[in-house]
Amino acid sequence: MPLASILKQERLLVIAAAVAVVFYFMEHALLGMGKTIALLAAVALIAVIIFASTRVAHGAEVLAHKVGDPYGTMILTLSAVAVEVLILAIMMRSETSPTLVRDTIYAAVMLDINGILGLAALLGGLRHGEQAYNDDSSRTYSVMILTAMGISMIVPEFVPRDRWHLYSAFTIGAMVALYALFLRMQVGTHSYFFSYSYPKTRASTPAGVSPQGGEHEQEPERESAAISIGVILVGVIIIGILAEFMSILLSSGLEGSGAPPMLMAVVVATISAAPEILTALRAALRNRMQAVVNIALGASLSTVILTVPVMEAIALYTGQPFLMAMTPVQTVMVAITLIVAAINLNDGQTNAIEGMTHFVLFATFVTLTLLGL
Repeated sequence: MPLASILKQERLLVIAAAVAVVFYFMEHALLGMGKTIALLAAVALIAVIIFASTRVAHGAEVLAHKVGDPYGTMILTLSAVAVEVLILAIMMRSETSPTLVRDTIYAAVMLDINGILGLAALLGGLRHGEQAYNDDSSRTYSVMILTAMGISMIVPEFVPRDRWHLYSAFTIGAMVALYALFLRMQVGTHSYFFSYSYPKTRASTPAGVSPQGGEHEQEPERESAAISIGVILVGVIIIGILAEFMSILLSSGLEGSGAPPMLMAVVVATISAAPEILTALRAALRNRMQAVVNIALGASLSTVILTVPVMEAIALYTGQPFLMAMTPVQTVMVAITLIVAAINLNDGQTNAIEGMTHFVLFATFVTLTLLGL
């Protein structure tokens, strides 16, 4: 593909790169204009980062389309987690809150399971009724999420402070071991857990139209894997640069404002989940609930099981521990979420009622966040 065509197709990344250059020269000037200007600039940067992350997700979707499930959704969720870890690592340099990592993981789980899965199942259920998927995948994801969060975000409450580094090292090993085995299952002997064979509704369908009546996204098929990988790498670099400026401006703009303590964490979780939301909703409206389950639960699991060891390793390296134990409110919300998910996702079919229960839990999370809880 000619360079001009690539640049035209990836114009959002080109714009994001241009914005990064502008903020490189204007950062100090913006900080000197007061908190309101700094906050507005940070909001603008958040929007640019989200647009850039959609292009990273698009590159991942192209690769996903070529390799199919379960590899496809694994690539998509891993790209989102990579963005999240990068932004977290950058923000920790200027953010002094020891709970940022914990709050971000908690917010991501609430957003993925209750927000993405809830809204997708609700809208998909209203359009298609009951939507089928492989319930082996939901059970596997759920028990892995519960185990990973229990080890890394509940048990630390009972670990003496003078022994945090020992338990931190154990957590890293446990997360790596869990994910290694899970990855072997997902792409190896148990890969069928994470896929679903949809019945054909028509003997033949017009070109460009799916059996469910939606249009195929044919454009990704014409892109090469090399271009997609390049887009992902360049996009992650640009997002990292923009996140550096966003972190500084947002911290300055929110200083002394009385904003909810969770706000920074919600911002990070929203940025990383934004492309997944669009992908999951498209899949649900096309009656492809297996993709929604893989994206929502897979993103939650990847967030916990990959973010924790990376950030714990940073804590051990710097000698500055993070507060990983969830608050009582967070623990209760996670417990309710996983119990509801276990009940809803045990029969291989979702419907609008199940989607609504998760979406109400997401609304509860938003309310609690605004109340500062």
